[in-house]
Amino acid sequence: MELDAVASALKELGHPTRLSVYKALVRSGECGLPVGELQKRLDIPGSTLSHHISALVSVGLLQQRREGRTLHCLPQYEVLNQIVSFLVEECCADQDK
Repeated sequence: MELDAVASALKELGHPTRLSVYKALVRSGECGLPVGELQKRLDIPGSTLSHHISALVSVGLLQQRREGRTLHCLPQYEVLNQIVSFLVEECCADQDK
């Protein structure tokens, strides 16, 4: 993963509400959560939640899928794993220099 992509993702996760949204979705598993359920769990107004979801979608941390009238938010674990790998892949690489 490129430095700029990781920086953008971390920037979006740096907002407390977005981090709460993402954490709730990661906890929910691969099936994610319907937007209405997420709104209920986090007690966030719909328009505010929509704004934060859009920010997370824009950096690839979430995807949305419509099933009938229900919109599901799905955490993208591969992107999360790439970010974590980027941060730890060179852990202690310069330790013995």
